[in-house]
Amino acid sequence: MKYSAIRRRSFLKSAGIGMIGVAWMGTQVSALPAKDEKMIPRTRDERLKQMASNSYAVNRLFKRRPYGSRPENPETTALKEKYGEITLLDFPQFTLDTYPGVPAMDLWSSLFGDLSDDTMFTTRERNGRSYLGDFDPGASSATAYLDQLADKIATSGLKAVHISNNAPRNVADLDEEKRKEGIRVAKLWLDVSKHIGVQSMRVNTGGPRIIPASVIQGGYPQNMEIEPYLKNAIESFKEMADYGEKVGVKVTIENHWGLAANPINIRIILNEVNSPWCEASPDFCNWEHAYMLYHGLEVLIPMATSMCHAKRWSRYPDVDIARCVQVLNDANYEGYISTEYEAGGDPVEGTLQLLEDVVEALN
Repeated sequence: MKYSAIRRRSFLKSAGIGMIGVAWMGTQVSALPAKDEKMIPRTRDERLKQMASNSYAVNRLFKRRPYGSRPENPETTALKEKYGEITLLDFPQFTLDTYPGVPAMDLWSSLFGDLSDDTMFTTRERNGRSYLGDFDPGASSATAYLDQLADKIATSGLKAVHISNNAPRNVADLDEEKRKEGIRVAKLWLDVSKHIGVQSMRVNTGGPRIIPASVIQGGYPQNMEIEPYLKNAIESFKEMADYGEKVGVKVTIENHWGLAANPINIRIILNEVNSPWCEASPDFCNWEHAYMLYHGLEVLIPMATSMCHAKRWSRYPDVDIARCVQVLNDANYEGYISTEYEAGGDPVEGTLQLLEDVVEALN
C-alpha cells in the first residue's frame, strides 16, 4: 500500500521540527519569534476572494426543458419573476451582479447546454420511450456552445474554478462496460474543464447508494461485498487522475453518497490513487448522520486544496457554519469555498446570508 499524501506531510512536518530543533541549538533565543506574535487578520475583501458562487444553489432560476403539460412550480415562477430566468451563459454576469466581490464560480454539470438544440444532449431509453439526458461534450454542436461559455467567463473577469459533475456514472460499477463508459464520459468532461479554464472537477464514486452491511464470517463481522467496489473506484480514479494531469485539471471526490458517504472510503481511494491530481472536495452537510457533520469534515479537509462546499441544508437545519469554517481554519485550507444553499425559501437570500456567515468566520 502506498503512503498517502497526509502521511507524507506528517512525516515532513515531524522531520522539519527535528531539524529546526537541531538548528535552534546554535541560535540565540532572541532570534525566535515572540510566542504571542499573531497573524494579521485578512480584510473582508481578502476573505471574500476565497469564495465561489454556486449555480446549483440557484438552479430553480435556470431555464428548463418543459415536461409534457406539467406546469412550473408556482414558487419557481415567482423566483424567476423576482430575479429573472437565466442560463449558464448568464451565470457569470449573475454572479457579478448578485455576489459583489466573489471572484469565482462553481458550475453544476446539469445546467450545461443550449436547450433549444437537442443535438447537444445524450438520449436515454426508459419504459420504451426516449428521453434527452445530460449535456454531451462529445457532440459536434457542443464545441460552439463551450466557446461561447468560455468567452462569457473571460469577459466577466471571473474564474470558473470547479464543475460539480453528475454526468460520469458507474465508475465503481462491477459491470466493466459501465465502468469504462463512466471513465470515458469523465474524460470528455475533463476536456470541457480545460476548455473553459476550470481547475477541478468532481466525479461521483457511485457504487451501492446504501453501503452493504457486514455479515458474520467465522464468528466475526466482515464486509467482503464492498471491496470489489472500492477496487474498481481506485482503478477508475487512477485513470481519471492520470488524464487530469495531462489536461491540467484535478479530479475530486465529494462526500456525495455511494461509497463516498463514508469519509474513510474517500480517504482509502485517495491514498491508493496517491496522485496530486486526485483529492477531496468536502461538503459541510452531505452526511448520513449528524455526528459526521464536523468530524467527517475534519477527516476530509486535509486532503483538499481546490474546493469545499459550504452548505446550509434543510436536512441539518442547525448546522453550525462557524464551527465548520473553524475546521477549515485549523487545517489552513486555502482553496475555494462554494456557497451551496439548500435550506428552502429564497435561494438567493439564503446564499447571501450563508456567504456572509462563512466570510465572517474565516481567518
